[in-house]
Amino acid sequence: MIYKKIKLYALILIAFTFILSGCSRSYKSSQIKFGIFAAQNDLWEEAIFRWKKAVQLNPESAAAHNNLAVAYEKKGLLDEAEKEYETALKLNPKNSYIKANFENFKKNLVSQDEDEKKEKKDEKK
Repeated sequence: MIYKKIKLYALILIAFTFILSGCSRSYKSSQIKFGIFAAQNDLWEEAIFRWKKAVQLNPESAAAHNNLAVAYEKKGLLDEAEKEYETALKLNPKNSYIKANFENFKKNLVSQDEDEKKEKKDEKK
């Protein structure tokens, strides 16, 4: 009788674990999807909030880090963007989308530096 109860409790515990893990995965996915929706509607603060949640829930998600980097870049938070791009690349070094995003980011940084130098020269004149 005791063994039957133990088996029943173990079975319930296993089922409950599977249910919770499924909910957790869908919650992670919903954070990423909601972040994408926010970004498409130019709601970058909301996108950052959602993708930060996704990173907290799954720190190994290269996609979440990449998306967060894009949002930081859009908001002008360049140090944070660079850190997230680097993390995304460490997690998935062969991902062509992440590579392209990071390369574009670095090109934009160089371009901004050149623009700032030109502005300083013009100010001196």
